[in-house]
Parts: sequence; C-alpha cells; structure tokens
Amino acid sequence: MKHIFHEGKDRSRPTLLLLHGTGGTETDLLPLADKIDPAANVLSVRGNVLENGMPRFFRRLAEGVFDEEDLIFRTKELNAFLDEAAEKYQFDRNNIVSIGYSNGANIAASLLFHFRDALRGAILHHPMVPLRGVELPDLSGKEIFIGAGKNDPICPASETIELQGLLEEAKADVTVYWENYGHQLTFTEVNAAAEWYAGKFIS
Repeated sequence: MKHIFHEGKDRSRPTLLLLHGTGGTETDLLPLADKIDPAANVLSVRGNVLENGMPRFFRRLAEGVFDEEDLIFRTKELNAFLDEAAEKYQFDRNNIVSIGYSNGANIAASLLFHFRDALRGAILHHPMVPLRGVELPDLSGKEIFIGAGKNDPICPASETIELQGLLEEAKADVTVYWENYGHQLTFTEVNAAAEWYAGKFIS
C-alpha cells in the first residue's frame, strides 16, 4: 500500500497509523500526528480503492452504504500490511494507535471489529458502524476516542451511539467527544483527542 513512514524520536511511544477520508492522501493527516504526539513513529497510508478518482479504503454502493465484501477484504489487506510494515520499519506491532477520519475511521473501526490485536487504540473522527451482525473480539484494554458532530449529515448521532455501544459491549474503553457541528474536523475536536491521547498513552 502507498504510504509514508516517519521514524519518531521516542521508540517507546505508539506508532500512529494515519487513515485519511474520502479523496484524501497519505499526507492529509500528518499535521494531526504532530498535534497528537510529535515524538511518535508515523505510518500514513493511502487507500487502495478509487471512487471517481478519489482514494478510499474500501468501496461503497451509495452514500453511507458500504460494500461489505470489499470492506472485509480491504480490512484483511490493511492488517497484513501492518504486519509487513512493522517488520520493515522495526516498530512494535502491538503498539499501534490509529488516527482515522471518516472513511479512514471506518476502516480503523473495522480493524477493531475483526482483529483483536490489530490496534492498541484508536482515535476515530466521525466514524460509522462498519458492519452489523458480526461478533466482535474481546477488546479489553483497547482505548478508543470517538469524535462526533451532533449535526453531522453523513454520520448521524445514532451511528456514533451504536458504535460506542458495540465497542463497549466488546469491553473496549470508549470516550466520545461531541461537537455541535457537522462532518468537518475542527481544531477543538483535535485538541480534545490530543488531551485524551496524552492521558492514555504518555506516562
């Protein structure tokens, strides 16, 4: 998968896995990594699917309607890529925290739904429920931050609440941060994620 890797100053910190939104690239979320943890490794990945020329991490059938077969395939593909990247760049495979926005947050959530050890934690900006009717692994010890907009037309509040419930049923520790905005990613939401991360991953 097309990607950027930046080695961090502190190898004990998590490796930040950056996953962009629809139409983004592997450079989009680099400023977030600097805000969240400037000392951490950064692995920023570009989605392998194109929708009208726009990179995505998996196909969809319509707005908000995911191609579930492709989602599962792409989730496995991304998980395998993380195995390869950890070996290539010599970072701890068990210490990855994902930062995803929109489509990127959805594939990060799908990693959590399918692979217990894919991520140590995740910052999910405006995610939806990736799949329904699947049994989640035991996510005890996983730290999850969800940023959501009460007036988000793409990801309604009900999606956020449902995703929180599913993750908590799987024993993850979930923090939800609400704003009165839409689907955009705001400075205040990023600041809230940075404060949360510092409390969970920087001792």
